Amino acid sequence: MNLNTIHNIYFVGIGGIGMSAIARYFKANQKNVSGYDKTKTEITDALEGLGIEVHFEDSIANVGTRFLNPETTLVVYTPAIPKDHKELTHFKNNGYEVLKRSEVLGLITKNTFCLAVAGTHGKTTTTSILGHLLYACDVKLTAFLGGISENYDSNLILNGAEVSVVEADEFDRSFLTLSPDLACITSMDADHLDIYGDASELTRAFEEFSKKLKPKGKLFVKSGLPLKGITYGIEERSDYEARNVKIENGTYVFDVKTPYEVLENVKFNLPGRHNLSNALIALAMALEYGVSSHDAVKAMESYKGVKRRFTYQIKKEELVYIDDYAHHPEEINAVHQAVREMYPNDKVLAVFQPHLFSRTRDFAKGFAKSLSQFDEVLLLDIYPARELPIKGVTSQWLLGLMDNSKKEVIGKEELVSRMRKSDARIVLTIGAGDIGAEVKHIKEALQNEN
Repeated sequence: MNLNTIHNIYFVGIGGIGMSAIARYFKANQKNVSGYDKTKTEITDALEGLGIEVHFEDSIANVGTRFLNPETTLVVYTPAIPKDHKELTHFKNNGYEVLKRSEVLGLITKNTFCLAVAGTHGKTTTTSILGHLLYACDVKLTAFLGGISENYDSNLILNGAEVSVVEADEFDRSFLTLSPDLACITSMDADHLDIYGDASELTRAFEEFSKKLKPKGKLFVKSGLPLKGITYGIEERSDYEARNVKIENGTYVFDVKTPYEVLENVKFNLPGRHNLSNALIALAMALEYGVSSHDAVKAMESYKGVKRRFTYQIKKEELVYIDDYAHHPEEINAVHQAVREMYPNDKVLAVFQPHLFSRTRDFAKGFAKSLSQFDEVLLLDIYPARELPIKGVTSQWLLGLMDNSKKEVIGKEELVSRMRKSDARIVLTIGAGDIGAEVKHIKEALQNEN
């Protein structure tokens, strides 16, 4: 399919973080863009601010007339859309070219030098660091991010079309539509078992992805993963190794041994060893692409992060409020490690909204263990997203598996008042559901309190 011959792009699920980045891309390339989403959000508001029409009722009557010609319209959808969606059904039954988001991403990146970031954790942060490093080094790139970059206030970094930087998403095996020149795998922990069935099937998918590289492509893998490639790690023997790691005024300062040289006093401002690992692989990929090590190290220091990835909402002497997207036990462990490293002597309250009934069921013991590390935990009800309830799988059930002495399940309407009652200096909100929509309200309430 030749995207140059398509003038109208219609998105079913345009408010998704990955979908909206592609919508921004097509709008920037002078295409007519419109779409549907279930809920009005900050993302849909931002799209409308760019002149993209968005509606929120599933009806073909709401679709603009220019998007009703199958010969000049491409329809893009996300797998999160239900199969009985009226608009999507209409497009599929009436001769439209209908592609998944991942397939469109594959088409966009096909004729570019593609750098792809894969892994069950760390994709968004790593991709945004890599995009930032290349942009700061004036590489002619387009970077599609799975979160809103603090540096660019967008999930799209646009500086040309020669190079593409993308997240290679394992959900629904989407990453198998890509053919990257450089790729990395940050982690292969079991996840998305509703799709894969078991962890071994997920591992096989990553192995298949590793074979999707172009003939002269290079694969980077975190040390310890069962795949061959250029290795990276923190204080462990690797091709790219972070050494002599220190924390100075809340900033990581470290050296990087590469296959070619040693870079000294590299500075990175995000807390947490998981973020340091993400920074290391982003730097490695940027250097292998060919940017100057001096310029890349300088750019690293100016990286600000991704919204909802260990984002400080309040940072005062008496109260610290951090929000994070973590929705898997290993991601919660990473948040815990970062918090304890930065605030070793403080009491920590974690508010967690489980995401998906199937994930809660499949990793219940892991969630219970990771959440039990915090001094106090408040659980919200499970966010269903695309799923129907599973009998017996509830937040109350998960609570019963946890060891904390202070823990309870609460409703969203009680959240702020219950948080105010805690004597914890460090407060966290964690989860990938609609807890993110509560952050602004929580921040305002806690700031007024203090």
